[in-house]
Amino acid sequence: MTRAGILSRLAIGLIAAGAVVGPASAQTGNLPEYLKNISGTTAPTPPELANRDVLQLNTTMFALYDNAARTFRRNIMANHPIILALFSGAGGRMILYKPGQPPQEAPSVPMVYQVMKSTGHSVMAISQVVVPYIGNAADKSWVTPLASYRTQMKAALDGVDALDIQADWKPTLKTILGNNVAYMDDCLAKGVINLADLQAFAKKQAPDVKLIINWAASTQVKHWMGVLDGWKANLGPDFDKAYAASNTIYVARQNNVLFSVLAQYFGPEAINDRLMLIETINFTTTPEDMLGSLTRIIADRTVGELFFGNYKLMDFELMGGDGRKTIISEMKARGREAFLPPAVPFGSKQWPALVTPGPGPTSLDDLK
Repeated sequence: MTRAGILSRLAIGLIAAGAVVGPASAQTGNLPEYLKNISGTTAPTPPELANRDVLQLNTTMFALYDNAARTFRRNIMANHPIILALFSGAGGRMILYKPGQPPQEAPSVPMVYQVMKSTGHSVMAISQVVVPYIGNAADKSWVTPLASYRTQMKAALDGVDALDIQADWKPTLKTILGNNVAYMDDCLAKGVINLADLQAFAKKQAPDVKLIINWAASTQVKHWMGVLDGWKANLGPDFDKAYAASNTIYVARQNNVLFSVLAQYFGPEAINDRLMLIETINFTTTPEDMLGSLTRIIADRTVGELFFGNYKLMDFELMGGDGRKTIISEMKARGREAFLPPAVPFGSKQWPALVTPGPGPTSLDDLK
C-alpha cells in the first residue's frame, strides 16, 4: 500500500473510533505528536453543508449516467449499423459496426496519399525552421536542424524513382524536393536567413504544392467512396437506419473530407440526425471515444422528448436559449446591439460548418 493510502486509512480509522470530534484545536490535544499534523476537522457551516449535499447530486448523476450509457450503447448497436470515419495522417479510417458482428475496418487509403502529403508538408516544414531567424544574423541555431533536414530531403529526392506511384506524378515530386534542397543549400551557404529568399522560395513552390494537394485529395475521396459503395450494398435496407459520425478539430471543420463523403451516401435529411460531426481537441481520437460520444448523443434525445416533447432538444446547449436572451438584454442595457447568429431550430439539417456564402476566396483555386 502507498504511503498516502496508509495515512488515509489511519485517518478514517481515527474518525470511526471517535478520536476526531469538535473543533480542530480541541481534537489534537491528547494525540501523539506524529498524528497531530494530520488529524482534526473543521465542521462545515450550514450553507457549506447544504451546497455540498446539492452539488453531490450532480456528481452522482455522472456515475449513474455512465452506467446507463453502457446499456444504451449496447441496445443501439444491437439494432443499428454504425460507421465511424476517423481522421488520421494516413487519410482516415473507416470502421463498420454491424449488429452482432465484429467491427470491420476498411482498407487504408493508397500509400500515394501519404507520399503526396509528406512532400507537401516538407515545404512548409522548412519555413518553420527558418522563419524565427529572419533578420537575425547573429543567431545560428537554425543551422544544425536545417542541415539535418537537408540530408533527409536529399535521401527522399534520390528515392523518388523507386516510389510505387504513377509515373507522371514523379517529376512534380522531384521538382518540389529538388527546390527544397536548393533553398536549404543556399541558406547554409549564406549563413543567414533573409525574407526575400524565403518569399521567392514559397512563390516558386506554391503551384506544384497546390497540384499534389489536388492529387492527394482526389485519391482520398475516390478511395472512401469506393468503400462506402461496398458497405451500402452490403447493408441493403439496413443502411437507412445506420448511424455515422466523423471527428473534426477546428481547422478541419470546414470542408471536412470524411464527413462530406459520408453525406453523399446518407443524404441531406440525415445530417445532424443519423450523420454527425463530432468536434474534438485533437486531430485523432479513438474509436471507443467516438462510439461513446455518438451513442450518448442518440440516448440523450430520449431525455429531450420525455421531459420537453422535443427529440432533438438535447443536441443543443440546454441553457443556450436563455443565455441568448440574457446576452440580448444585457447588451441592450449597455446601449449596444447583441452580435449573435440566427437562432437555429432544434433538429436543423444544415451542415455543421460555416454555410453562409460571402465574398472572398473559398478554395486554393480561388487564390491568385
